Amino acid sequence: MNRAATEILLIRAGALAASLVLFGGFVALAGADPLDVFYQMYRGSFGTSFSVQNTLLRAAPLMLTALCTAIPARLGLMMIGGEGALVIGGLAAIAAGLGCASSMPPLVVTTVMAIVGFCIGGGWVALSGAMRAYRGVNETISSLLLNYIAIALLNHFVEGPMRDPTSLNKPSTRAIPAEDMLQSIPGLEVHWGLVFGVVACIVAHVLMMRSVFGFGAAIAGGNLRAGMLCGLPVRRMMIIASFLGGGAAGLAGMAEVAAVHGRANASLVTGYGYTGILVSFMARHEPLAIIPVALLFGGIGASNGLLQRVDNLPDATVSVLQGILFVVILASETLYGRFAFFRPREERVVVRPVADATPEVT
Repeated sequence: MNRAATEILLIRAGALAASLVLFGGFVALAGADPLDVFYQMYRGSFGTSFSVQNTLLRAAPLMLTALCTAIPARLGLMMIGGEGALVIGGLAAIAAGLGCASSMPPLVVTTVMAIVGFCIGGGWVALSGAMRAYRGVNETISSLLLNYIAIALLNHFVEGPMRDPTSLNKPSTRAIPAEDMLQSIPGLEVHWGLVFGVVACIVAHVLMMRSVFGFGAAIAGGNLRAGMLCGLPVRRMMIIASFLGGGAAGLAGMAEVAAVHGRANASLVTGYGYTGILVSFMARHEPLAIIPVALLFGGIGASNGLLQRVDNLPDATVSVLQGILFVVILASETLYGRFAFFRPREERVVVRPVADATPEVT
């Protein structure tokens, strides 16, 4: 492991440890035993086979929504539109599934839903990329606003044109047939969305770290003006990166409706898109590092119910931990490059005292 990777690993581990200390103080003030809380978090995330599978279920959409932030970040774009892309991608996927469920084989229906979810989610986030590229609109603000628009569209269609008349208490669309739903991985109670997430992270790593497009994105992300002077199609690259990131989040929405809910309703708004931002930052926008970080945050989310039952902590306890993590991780960004040990030897600057060369006046 090189020095740069060691520095990243140690600083991230230190940020995680500091966050857990702060969180321990918080739960102690709430009247719970911090050590028991940490034990229950372990037991609820990785302690049993059931908890492990629950963690994997929660980690799958986090991998995909984290890519919505990580891929555009290579070009210097700060997209936080994963929640909107997930919602609108899931809504479009269920519409496509209901439209072709009765006339096509199940594998074709699933494929169509995946393609539609990817394209609609990608196009949704690409709107922010296009506004940034051609009109200079801040992509962080525009992608955040698009999240609310996507949720409003979901509510409109679920409670209006696409509503199932039999869904009385909770407005929902009609359910896709059971045979057309995304099935579980053989031997596990985990759907194929987990495979989608792992494969997407690997493909994103190859694209952004091992390809000409990724090299150009790194140049443009480091210095936008330098990228333009080099002749790179920066605007087009912004839109492509935004589309790919949004497409990954849209695929997460498709997996949620096709494997978990079977229909679209308010349960699609779960906050996975916002947690994916934290996962991306924790992984420093490195697609491969997103996989273990998503498993960590999936485990944190999976332990929430156990914390409520055993330690009588409120439902928002896990959200407090995620908030602490986000603040500490942002603060730890200021530490990179400050330790001479982690820099290559030739980059270290040694300051030596210079003898006073001023002639003595007699």
